[in-house]
Amino acid sequence: MNPNKALWEKGDFTEIAAFMRQSGEALVKSLGIKLPLRVLDLGCGDGTTAIPLAQLGAEVVGIDIAQNLVDAGNKRAAAMGLSQLKFQEGDACNLQGVSDHSFDLTISIFGAMFAPKPFDVAKEMVRVTKPGGRIVMGNWIPNDPTSFVSQLLKISAAFTPPPPEGFVSPMTWGVETNIIERFGQAGVSKEKISMVKDTYSFISDDKSPAQFIELLERFYGPTMNAVEAAGKSGKMEELHSQLLELAKAQNKGTDGGTSIPATFLRVTVNL
Repeated sequence: MNPNKALWEKGDFTEIAAFMRQSGEALVKSLGIKLPLRVLDLGCGDGTTAIPLAQLGAEVVGIDIAQNLVDAGNKRAAAMGLSQLKFQEGDACNLQGVSDHSFDLTISIFGAMFAPKPFDVAKEMVRVTKPGGRIVMGNWIPNDPTSFVSQLLKISAAFTPPPPEGFVSPMTWGVETNIIERFGQAGVSKEKISMVKDTYSFISDDKSPAQFIELLERFYGPTMNAVEAAGKSGKMEELHSQLLELAKAQNKGTDGGTSIPATFLRVTVNL
């Protein structure tokens, strides 16, 4: 099995996505959608950005490597009566069956950055997007102290065995020179690429930062791997305390709720 498929099917990302809904809706509103519009949401999860896009009237295809998230997305779309939204399984490195130049907008918010072959990902995103269309990516930034997920992944990695030889860290998508190089190899000049730091918040009025960390430990693939490894090495308590300290330090929520802002790199490619 593709290791990425195993990673994202391991837990239940819908439990984490529940904290991402408000920011997903805000991000979609900021895109300045003009209809008619055909959108590909790559690494879509259960529809955090795909559903608000469809609600605005866009025709949306959501592609994710995890079948459980595809099923959850289709279930959400059906429950909301969004007939112009379809979720399907696929690999961001090789979008088999997706025609050239078939989307006005290709979006990937913390999705395609986790695919193992970044140059192939850039090439595929460019291939399936129409000339005159655009690509929008949201990527976590490595070692950014104001990026909650960057710090979460850094802590998790410290408790996990080293990755296999040839592994390319997903965090490399948060480095501007890498983005220019990857899209450059896909035929895009750097003048057509713009990057800006933005903020994405994890929000829940009824769940505390401690409960958020517990959900990450139980349902978020990278943290689950760290929990397994820490359990074997007798360091579970150390891992949990570091994650809890991070969440409490970055939480801006009041009345016991969670509101954790996280800095990310927003990339726009105009084709």
